[in-house]
Amino acid sequence: MARYDPFTIQMQVTRMFQEGQSFFASMKVQDWLRERNEDPAAYDIIFHKKPAPPGSKEVFAIDIELRRKDGQPVDPWLQTEVNRHS
Repeated sequence: MARYDPFTIQMQVTRMFQEGQSFFASMKVQDWLRERNEDPAAYDIIFHKKPAPPGSKEVFAIDIELRRKDGQPVDPWLQTEVNRHS
């Protein structure tokens, strides 16, 4: 049975950047990819800092971009899911 995590990967990575632990963010995303039966070595993981949405308590948010190293397009569902906010 999969464990339930109330925080999305995007929220977890944003918190890591806020706490100065951005070094570990790539490993967190790689673990997330493994949980979805994807090979993390097949992806470049790029982080984009942007202002937080209006009404948020946060100052900024991190968007996660996945790029396949073989040049193939990333599954749109996977890209959407990695940046899901809630």
